[in-house]
Amino acid sequence: MKRILPLVWAIAMPMAALAHNVSKRDASFLQSNHGAAIAPFLYLGAKHMVTGYDHLAFLVGVIFFLYKLKDVVAYVSLFTLGHSITLLAGVLGGIHANSYLVDAIIGFSVVYKAFDNIGGFKRLLGFEPNTKAAVLIFGLFHGFGLATKLQELDLSKNGLITNIVSFNVGVEIGQVLALTAVLIALSYWRTRAGFLKHAFATNTALMSVGFVLTGYQITGYCLAS
Repeated sequence: MKRILPLVWAIAMPMAALAHNVSKRDASFLQSNHGAAIAPFLYLGAKHMVTGYDHLAFLVGVIFFLYKLKDVVAYVSLFTLGHSITLLAGVLGGIHANSYLVDAIIGFSVVYKAFDNIGGFKRLLGFEPNTKAAVLIFGLFHGFGLATKLQELDLSKNGLITNIVSFNVGVEIGQVLALTAVLIALSYWRTRAGFLKHAFATNTALMSVGFVLTGYQITGYCLAS
């Protein structure tokens, strides 16, 4: 574990810096665009999800021990519902919050799910919280995290509803693509004898990534205050 944690830190720090961020090139396009542009916004939404390390880290934790496809669909649908509500409400409804604090909660969501996966709540509290409710609630924060980044851009009102809905659909397309790859990898790993043996260490590393993501955002909030 002593060797793993420095590696986790080295990987997670650049991930924390990139999570939710919109590249200068993409930001330039978003701000210069006027009118409905469905295809480009679909692409940018999918790109965000595929490169959204905090989203993926949380979802990996969510599906880590889900063996039935119907369970995967149920949990991911709850996350999608929460993510969509706050993304649309934040950008179109003008609901604002401090981006550092929202992203800190998103980082904590990774900690929460990894801790849940290793049976931490059952050992510590004697019961397990409602996992589906937690996935929905954290989905709300994940969507709001992206909304706070889009709110920082001067987006044209012309075609905004169409573009943001297209962006959200793109996010969900990217989510399906990313999770399909993760599920294939997990399905193969589960056939190996060492899966359960290494599951604890894997979720501990995932929890460490969540702590780094949370700490990075809290530090940013303190420095910005």
